[in-house]
Amino acid sequence: MVRVRIVIEGGGSGENPDKDFRQAWTQFFKAAGLVGQLPRVVRGEGRQQTFDKFKTALQSARRDEVIILLVDSEGPVQAGDSAWHHLRRQDNWEQPQGADDDSAHLMVQVMETWFLADRETLHNFFGPSFNENHLRQWPNLEEVHRDTVYNTLEQATSNCQKQYGRVEFLSNS
Repeated sequence: MVRVRIVIEGGGSGENPDKDFRQAWTQFFKAAGLVGQLPRVVRGEGRQQTFDKFKTALQSARRDEVIILLVDSEGPVQAGDSAWHHLRRQDNWEQPQGADDDSAHLMVQVMETWFLADRETLHNFFGPSFNENHLRQWPNLEEVHRDTVYNTLEQATSNCQKQYGRVEFLSNS
């Protein structure tokens, strides 16, 4: 049996961020219909930390284990580019020894893009002053530039009691 370990960028904070992160991804995998042995999730934290943890995981991987890197694309992916080619251009990351072409996977440009896909939850979270008029109907959210995502959320919440504000972590260097 093959085991899968996924090193995923992000993870937030809180009392027990590793546990919370793993539980959230477990819920996601189950909601997506995965059954049986679920992938083991590793909270990568900041972007560079995630890549470093991925390389360490590759070095310690068992023979029956597949290690996967999952990070935001941080920008548009050019047509025909592989994930590794994009990551080389975007972050100057070279494909590590032991990683194959299918070891790296890209999410949306920034995590906040996922918020735009669920207007109802945004409205429920930010309250009645949430201005949905700032959320356009993009045909493909994956192509929306990260600055547009941030600006859209800031504008839509500008009159809300809770306002969206991008949180920068020192660990994201």
